[in-house]
Order: sequence, then C-alpha cells, then structure tokens
Amino acid sequence: MLPPELPPLPALTRAEGEMIDRYLEVLDLLGRINPARTSGTYGGLRAAQALVGKAAALRDALALMHSRGENELHSGTLAQALRVLDGERRARLVTVPPPPGP
Repeated sequence: MLPPELPPLPALTRAEGEMIDRYLEVLDLLGRINPARTSGTYGGLRAAQALVGKAAALRDALALMHSRGENELHSGTLAQALRVLDGERRARLVTVPPPPGP
C-alpha cells in the first residue's frame, strides 16, 4: 500500500525554493544541536560545524532574492511550502520539549 499523496507545493520562484531548502537545512541542524533533545556532544559538534556553511547558503539565497528585486516574502505561500515539506515537525525539534508527564 502506498503512503498518502502529499499536497502539491505552491508555485515558488527558483530563489524562493532555494531559500526554503536552505532554511530547512539550517532548521534540521539546529534540531540536532538542541541540548534538550540530544545526549551526546559529537553529533551536536558536527551539526554546529555544518551550520556555518548552511547559514551562509541561506544568506546567499536571501541576498540573491533581494538583488533580483524580490524584496518581499510571501509568508502565506512560504508557510504552505514549509508545511508540505514537514517544516512544522522539523521546527519542533528546535524547541524545548514539554516536561515528562506524571
């Protein structure tokens, strides 16, 4: 049985797509670094080292958008793209988890 089909991505410019991809990469790395969700230092160290390059790529994607005259982010459309790409789950990994239940 096949998994349910995901909704289609909204129409994005190439630069918007690049920015979303780089943002999610940064988010994933921050989730791996989160000390409230990890038990070892090595994985966090490796993620922190990779974060430098991914943050620079995100900066470059935003700079490209700006230089092309794409000066506004269409937050509704970009939020829809993030939802399709599992951004909500990925962003939760950056937050502090709730305390254990009773």
